[in-house]
Amino acid sequence: MHRTTRIKITELNPHLMCALCGGYFIDATTIVECLHSFCKTCIVRYLETNKYCPMCDVQVHKTRPLLSIRSDKTLQDIVYKLVPGLFKDEMKRRRDFYAAYPMAEVPNGSNEDRGEVSEQDKGNLTDDEIVSLSIEFYEGSREEKKGTVENGDLEKEKNGVRFLRCPAAMTVMHLAKFLRNKMDVPSKYKVEVLYEDEPLKEYYTLMDIAYIYPWRRNGPLPLKYRVQPTCKRLKLSQPPASECTNTSGASECESVSDKAHSPATLPATSSSLPSPGTPSHGSPSPGTGPALNGTSNCHPPAAGRCRKTTLNGSAASALT
Repeated sequence: MHRTTRIKITELNPHLMCALCGGYFIDATTIVECLHSFCKTCIVRYLETNKYCPMCDVQVHKTRPLLSIRSDKTLQDIVYKLVPGLFKDEMKRRRDFYAAYPMAEVPNGSNEDRGEVSEQDKGNLTDDEIVSLSIEFYEGSREEKKGTVENGDLEKEKNGVRFLRCPAAMTVMHLAKFLRNKMDVPSKYKVEVLYEDEPLKEYYTLMDIAYIYPWRRNGPLPLKYRVQPTCKRLKLSQPPASECTNTSGASECESVSDKAHSPATLPATSSSLPSPGTPSHGSPSPGTGPALNGTSNCHPPAAGRCRKTTLNGSAASALT
């Protein structure tokens, strides 16, 4: 069974930190030749006196190394999303810098370069931020609901939508427990939370959902829920023990059908063999007798021999 493994941010630090300054990437920049990444200010300052990568010593460029570096916006977005509070602190630092030096200009700079972009505009969330979400009952996929909306039931759908304000660190498990207690759902049913048509993991936080799914914060986070019976494991009862017949002091389990078709395993009865006390065709000789329970009753003298005979499919011994 597939299991989802959660890892700590410290295990990802080697992939998120600059080897030159030892901090998390800020304006991540990658060398084209070897694909090693650094902070933009760190690698630009380093390449002013060196033409080789500080990690693998690959030559960046013979004369103009700055031409072989590229801004890595994707990596920087990953760092901002994985490290809580990093984007907010960096934007504040930039605003403070330009407030202290109003004459400084950013050539071709964007609002983010000046620190004028908020976390809401960037799409980033913090643990203590409040997120507005809507929760409604899941009635099927989009295709199934399309016909209902076209028939004029849209206003009826809106009446069943609930709006909540929750911290971004709240998990799906907490939301499911809230819904269970609010609607008094019996324990034999489970409450499942979905984004559109996809069920959400219990350990997902609202921050995780905002990063994973295409929610642009232009409205409440649209979530749905459904109630399903809890799947219980069925205990398999052990099959009843088959009838056992004790033969020759050993336990043998065989089906009745097998015994019926095998002449060698027919049970000895009074109709097939004579009893030990009843003479068969006259008095039995001292050394002659039928086999009982699979054991011969022959006790020949030292000089005699036993010859095995068969009576109605059962072995007997006769002294010769």
